[in-house]
Amino acid sequence: MEIPFLTILASVAAVLLVAVTGGVGYLTLAGWRDRRLREDEKREMRRASSSTTSKNTAPKLKKKK
Repeated sequence: MEIPFLTILASVAAVLLVAVTGGVGYLTLAGWRDRRLREDEKREMRRASSSTTSKNTAPKLKKKK
């Protein structure tokens, strides 16, 4: 009577272990992907803003007479 109960208990524990490990792996992967996308967006925004500001702040050349 005790052996089937322990077998079922061990099986449930193994399934829960796999489920929790898979969930942690998924959340880690999703966080890494989101962080990478945010960094890419920041880089694009910096690149776009630096290209527009560099046009406005370029030194003006004086004409020689």
